[in-house]
Amino acid sequence: MKRYEYSTVPLLTHATKQILDNWGQDGWELVTVIPGPNPEQLVAYMKREKA
Repeated sequence: MKRYEYSTVPLLTHATKQILDNWGQDGWELVTVIPGPNPEQLVAYMKREKA
C-alpha cells in the first residue's frame, strides 16, 4: 500500500511558478491551491510518496 506525506505551502502570486517548481524538484506533487489569508497569497497543498 502506498503511503503519502502532505505539506501546505504559502504561495506568493508573483512567484507561484518558481515556488512550485522548487517543491516539484524535491518530489512533491501539487494537489490543490486555495485562497490564502490575503489577496496576494495562495496556499498550495502538496503530497509525495513516503520512502
